[in-house]
Amino acid sequence: MREIVKTESAPAAIGPYSQAIRAGGFVFASGQIPLDPKTGEFVPGGVAEQTEQVMRNLSAVLEAAGTGLKSVVKTTVFLADMNDFSAMNEVYGRYFKENPPARATVEAARLPRDARVEIEVIALAEKE
Repeated sequence: MREIVKTESAPAAIGPYSQAIRAGGFVFASGQIPLDPKTGEFVPGGVAEQTEQVMRNLSAVLEAAGTGLKSVVKTTVFLADMNDFSAMNEVYGRYFKENPPARATVEAARLPRDARVEIEVIALAEKE
């Protein structure tokens, strides 16, 4: 059984996908880009500010699914430019201080709406 997760506290899907799916004891959150859910526009600033918004969006989606960032077991970070790794990593690290999840980070030729960063997560469905 799978359950669609949807919240107005994070940007609505901009295509034929769900913000997240809850299934098999996990939550699979779609990649979030740095859209402000209130305006639908990118937050101003560089990759650090974009990463901050992405993490807030992911937190909102996970909360709507009944879990949170502490229950994340795997992330995938997509960067438009690997030279932004340090700035992204500094912000990312503030959200995963203890027992950080497994992670892959890749440079993508292009991200939706020309974002600098996109992050997707897999979390345990129940809060730890």
